[in-house]
Amino acid sequence: MSARVLVVDDVLPNVKLLAAKLTREYFDVITASSGPEALEKIKAHAPDIVLLDVMMPGMDGFEVCERIRSDPAIMHIPVVMVTALSDIADRVRGLEAGADDFLTKPVNDVALFARVRSLVRLKMMMDEWRLRESTSGQLGMLVSTDSMHNQSAEGANVLVVEDSSIDLDKITETLCRDRGRVAAADTCAKGLEQALAGDFDFIVISLTLMREDGLRLCSQLRSQEKTRQVPVLLVADETDIDRVAKGLELGANDYLIKPIDRNELMARARTQIRRKRYQERLRANYEQSLSLALTDSLTGLFNRRYLSAHLPRLLDRGGDNHKPVAALLFDIDHFKVVNDTYGHGVGDEVLKEVAQRASRNLRNFDLVARLGGEEFVVVMPDTDLAAGVLVAERLRRRIAETPFKVSVDGGEITVTISVGVAVADGALGDGRMETGDSLLRRADMALYEAKRAGRNRVVTDSSLEAPPLARAADTPDLTLPG
Repeated sequence: MSARVLVVDDVLPNVKLLAAKLTREYFDVITASSGPEALEKIKAHAPDIVLLDVMMPGMDGFEVCERIRSDPAIMHIPVVMVTALSDIADRVRGLEAGADDFLTKPVNDVALFARVRSLVRLKMMMDEWRLRESTSGQLGMLVSTDSMHNQSAEGANVLVVEDSSIDLDKITETLCRDRGRVAAADTCAKGLEQALAGDFDFIVISLTLMREDGLRLCSQLRSQEKTRQVPVLLVADETDIDRVAKGLELGANDYLIKPIDRNELMARARTQIRRKRYQERLRANYEQSLSLALTDSLTGLFNRRYLSAHLPRLLDRGGDNHKPVAALLFDIDHFKVVNDTYGHGVGDEVLKEVAQRASRNLRNFDLVARLGGEEFVVVMPDTDLAAGVLVAERLRRRIAETPFKVSVDGGEITVTISVGVAVADGALGDGRMETGDSLLRRADMALYEAKRAGRNRVVTDSSLEAPPLARAADTPDLTLPG
């Protein structure tokens, strides 16, 4: 996963070293040498994450972080403080100022890259929820939610998986300061059972369990729908940083190095609990306020009205961030044959299954909508033409290669789709800016060519012919039983 990273440090060699490391990992790096310049660069370039030095003349990193968190336009950008300060009090001060993490120089590269990727993934998901809320607000259907930092962290339900009674007592006593309710488990099996049975705001997992692997539990929690979004804090020894990095890749949200400092634990816990409650409020507010007028009642996907309101905002954001936006327009081949042969009831079953397969094979922040009839569209932020073709071809195969189980004699039919792909990556050739209508029009031209060329294939608007990668085998578009 690539991302735009702002590196802020007043010492030029530090900037160059960190920028070189990040560039080797394929991050897009911009730099600033002071607090005021950092704030200007944030507003001008919209980075996905800020790596911020603390000890700078004039405006130090703590003040920069506080200013970021006080500005509604940029307050959601993750901030990681990178500093030579090693005192626990400084680390806690940084976390309380709003930093998402506090790394001490010399920075462990494995931990740094894992932390950056973890926070960028989280930001992308939260950006999509905020954008959906904003889109619904433009339609007069939603009241804006407060910021994350206005959420309360009190009264949280916490699960702690730890087999050391000393550490368990320290964690429990600390988290109870905010009137939290703490449940404990001394094995991963018990922890998973309690997590699935309860309703937790925060889970702490020790990586120093005597005979068990806390990372396995982290993986299991992220594979279950009920616990997928619950923030997880890993507690590890200083020598276990590689396993911490692996845990962040598996979906853990944060980590704490032993010996446990109560104030640092409290600061990290509050951040994660506030973020979870903010995300839940975004989701609940969005789901409650988004009326059926914006969704397709048959498939549950967004409809044309929502797409028309949301697509321009995705294009604007992509343009501001200099990132491409891909559109996949597809429809079901010979869908009229299905309706005429089996009736509209079976046709509805096919439409619903196509919608489900499309949703399952895309990222959670991609937009999937039904335009009407058998026509669908997928909008994918931060996706260039090559990646768009790969996704389109994967979706085509997922639909064509597995028969649809429907209410017919024989129990199943084979369905195929044709896909047109177009990408918005800046101004059009004549100087006009890309709009939602122009992007979909280009995708529609590619779709028309895919159907004209024989269906069950992917075509891009750039060549108006199926790329070698996307050509389908010569198979019938629809296999009818009997």
